[in-house]
Amino acid sequence: MQSMNKQNKINILLKQSKKLFHTKDLELLWGINNKSTLYSTINRYLKKGYLIQVHRGFYSTVELGSINIVELGTSAIHEYCYLSTETVLTNSGIIFQIIPHLTFCSSKNKRITINGQSIICRQLKSTFLFQSAGIIEHPNYREASPERAIADMLYFNPRYYFDTHDLIDWKKVKAIQKEVGYI
Repeated sequence: MQSMNKQNKINILLKQSKKLFHTKDLELLWGINNKSTLYSTINRYLKKGYLIQVHRGFYSTVELGSINIVELGTSAIHEYCYLSTETVLTNSGIIFQIIPHLTFCSSKNKRITINGQSIICRQLKSTFLFQSAGIIEHPNYREASPERAIADMLYFNPRYYFDTHDLIDWKKVKAIQKEVGYI
């Protein structure tokens, strides 16, 4: 009977559309209330290769290289966040520096490295963080528009230098700054 129970847990896990899980997700998914049993099950599945440890308390059912790095970062942060500041500004051609990390805005300052990728979260007050102005919803993560990323960057560093001003729509930036409450 117990091997059937193990098989059911594996089936439940592998049938999920999401591939990234925190310990609490596995606890709820499998209905295991006993922490010792939960950690034993996780360790057994790590050894058998059903789970891959991404970070402490964070697991994947697929190789990390097959997961979009922004989705991986968003899931690792494990709270409301969106891609912004240097990452968006670099991707938009507004700054030219090579940024060695992904930059997010969330409710906490945090630095983590996952699969060799450095991730930085900048703390934003919740009154600003949850304002949707200039936030683009992707299926598994959120991203600031270039104008929102500029507004966020100016909030964190009012004297930030942008390499090109030709690509910046300052009217949109000001409108977002007002709507978010930065000014």
